[in-house]
Amino acid sequence: MKGLIVAAGQGVRLRAKGDLKPLIPIKGIPLIERVIEGAREGGIDEFFVVSGYRGDELRAALNALAEREDIRITHVINRDWNRANGHSVLMAKQFLDEPFVLMMCDHLLDPDIIRSLIGASHEPGTVTLAVDFNLDSPLNDPDDVTRVKSQDGLIQHIGKVIRDFDSFDTGVFLCTPIIFEALEASQANGDDSISGAMNVLAAWKKAHIFDIRDRVWVDVDDPAAYEKAEQLLESGRL
Repeated sequence: MKGLIVAAGQGVRLRAKGDLKPLIPIKGIPLIERVIEGAREGGIDEFFVVSGYRGDELRAALNALAEREDIRITHVINRDWNRANGHSVLMAKQFLDEPFVLMMCDHLLDPDIIRSLIGASHEPGTVTLAVDFNLDSPLNDPDDVTRVKSQDGLIQHIGKVIRDFDSFDTGVFLCTPIIFEALEASQANGDDSISGAMNVLAAWKKAHIFDIRDRVWVDVDDPAAYEKAEQLLESGRL
């Protein structure tokens, strides 16, 4: 299974820990390397990484990792990295014409989330988002995560500020190439984000959910989340 990792932005809220977010070490290992390591455990055997901000530095580090660990990594370059994250995904359209897993470079998670997502049944021509119904979990900031409203296994609405929601977006998607059609449709309406594309897919009834149940994940987006991730790694929960 192929995996696409979005790693093009600046990550300014984690700047206190390092200048280039994907390469910030956490317990001695760069963040993006931990994402790749977990994804490989989950069943991903080939990676496409979208770089942008300080891309040369990130690509050099990934080349070294690929050689050291014998990992297939293809670089996808987003020169408009200051745009929303959906634009980064759209840059990979030429490389991916089959199902793939979409991941974020700053989300650490139990590899079984990916393994179970891949192993679940999926309708052709849809996108399935791994969601967390544990709204009271202390690991992720409810005011910062992307919220999801679902019904009967389908996404109804997704966004940062929606009030009527039942789960959180974990940042892990099982995609088919329809994601690129949705991104283009959303972009035409002025929304470059992945959430914008998912709302398009929701309107098409092509956006499904996968419940991660009690599995652990954390969005390492600021110093507080970084500390939580360190604790999870120390305790062996990640």
